[in-house]
Amino acid sequence: MNTSSGMGRRALGIVGGAARLASVDVLRKMHDANAAARTFQPLDIAVERVSDIERRASISYVAGSAQHKLRVFDAIRHFEQRGLPAVALPCFDSHLFIDELQQNTTLAIVDMVAALFAHIRQRYPLARRVGVMTSPVLCERRLFERYGENARVEVVSVGFKGMEGLREACETLIGQGVDVLLPGSTDSALSLRRLGALAVPIVDSYSVYAQHLLFADHRKPARQIKLGVVGGVGPAATVDFMHKVVRNTPAARDQDHIKVLVEQNPQIPDRTDHLTGDGADPTLALYATCKKLEDGGADLIAIPCNTAHAFIGPIEARLRVPIVNMMNVTADYLRATFPAVDRIGLLATDGTIASGVYRTALEARGMTQVLPPLAMQARVMNAIYGARGVKAGFTNGECADDIIAAVESLLLQQVEVILLACTELPLLFPQAATVTRKGRSAHLVDPTDVLARCCVEFARGTPLVTPKSARHEALPVEYAAYAKRKESNVAFNAELL
Repeated sequence: MNTSSGMGRRALGIVGGAARLASVDVLRKMHDANAAARTFQPLDIAVERVSDIERRASISYVAGSAQHKLRVFDAIRHFEQRGLPAVALPCFDSHLFIDELQQNTTLAIVDMVAALFAHIRQRYPLARRVGVMTSPVLCERRLFERYGENARVEVVSVGFKGMEGLREACETLIGQGVDVLLPGSTDSALSLRRLGALAVPIVDSYSVYAQHLLFADHRKPARQIKLGVVGGVGPAATVDFMHKVVRNTPAARDQDHIKVLVEQNPQIPDRTDHLTGDGADPTLALYATCKKLEDGGADLIAIPCNTAHAFIGPIEARLRVPIVNMMNVTADYLRATFPAVDRIGLLATDGTIASGVYRTALEARGMTQVLPPLAMQARVMNAIYGARGVKAGFTNGECADDIIAAVESLLLQQVEVILLACTELPLLFPQAATVTRKGRSAHLVDPTDVLARCCVEFARGTPLVTPKSARHEALPVEYAAYAKRKESNVAFNAELL
């Protein structure tokens, strides 16, 4: 991530943390270094302001405490919302939790302590022992020793208080044979002139950091992908999808799982009602939900609802992040897993069938969808939407009987693979991979599970190669033909295929 904004400006925010005077000193030294440079570059720098709440409460912080962390994070989040690409952290205490901060922001946090040790390695290549004058807390927490290990130098830290304590710390470190002194606290970094001449060189910490901020290229470390989920379509299917994301993630501990942001919006109008009747159009509600996920930092979006994919063409065109097309990834999976199969049974809502989303994806890969007869399709809809259907919270009894009857009708048509192409239907087959009725059997494929595995693989580094969704401009014409056939009581697979 480059810290230059438009017109070649160097843009960043400065977060003082528990050391506001440090922000002033770093900012002044940045301007001085910029003015002295051969090529002057415009600066766009924002400095953290103390909130009214903190000013009234006169809040003080213990280094590395929860209050300290939250205050610094709020300042970083403010800069993030302003669109700044990077943050300077001239507070040594805040480096106790810099990794935690970096893991929870999209901005590049410029590590001051790392920059100081890099400067020592370059400016004093023969130095083997670095003496650090710091606070008792940072000395006890061994902050600088951790950085010294990466820089392959030995670090000797001494904690001090007050100006006399700083002089004594310098003398102690020199007596221990250090090659260079490093001010490792705001007090020591701001008191260099008062120390006078010393027997070993001393680093001007804030000058080094200011030049690093000004001239180095600050890139944010690779972060973990965040999956956005359009939830509530329907609610039980969302929970089922999340379970499958967790189940398909190779993880030995909580931290190995992927980041997920769910926008649960069960008020999105029913997709099938709009596709097959005069129900409200869900496009705007779906788009608004996707935009909330995008604004929340999602890197890709999953919609665990088959029928909703009939509406994603115009939605995806206005998003900055991709929607993982469930039809495309499922069709890719079918082609790879069952290369000899060309007829795929489809159990889906009337809306999904009418939209042609699966028909288009399957035909593009040399396969044909096979639908239940008209009477059986009515039972599929009853299993999903009926008073004792899956959306009403039932997973056995009438809804299970209806789906089994529809499965049998597909088996009679000699299909070998059946898609459970409504996200509620896999709830009726929680463990089944195949179904056998009256001597015939077929593989059951759950598009929700395929979608979950695809999202997990992408979040863990596998490129997302599935094509973007096709727009369905022909939908009204296709549905009109479907409705006409329904009225004439002609079997689906005799007329629609």
